[in-house]
Amino acid sequence: MQLITCPWCGVREEIEFHYGGQAHIAYPEDPYALDDEQWAQYVFFRDNPKGPFAERWVHAAGCRRWFNAVRDTATHEFLAVHDIRAQHPLTTTGTAPAAHRRKGQETSR
Repeated sequence: MQLITCPWCGVREEIEFHYGGQAHIAYPEDPYALDDEQWAQYVFFRDNPKGPFAERWVHAAGCRRWFNAVRDTATHEFLAVHDIRAQHPLTTTGTAPAAHRRKGQETSR
């Protein structure tokens, strides 16, 4: 059983939590201006890296609060957890998660 640290309740078993997808995905500024392809990109396409990844989680069987976490997708280790309103930490590579970078800030892999 994996243990996850809730920022408010402390360490709990993983069965108390639910995954909420990639963190730091901004809602479109003008959703009415998006065509179908742009909506599909927003709704369905997410990063899928091997390594540190910013995610949203909810402590469903506890305080029911959402929080962000940086989790290594290769080892499933939680590297950081923090309040969803807080500025996100950098991944261990020293860059913001890909979905949070602006155009022109892409890094080479």
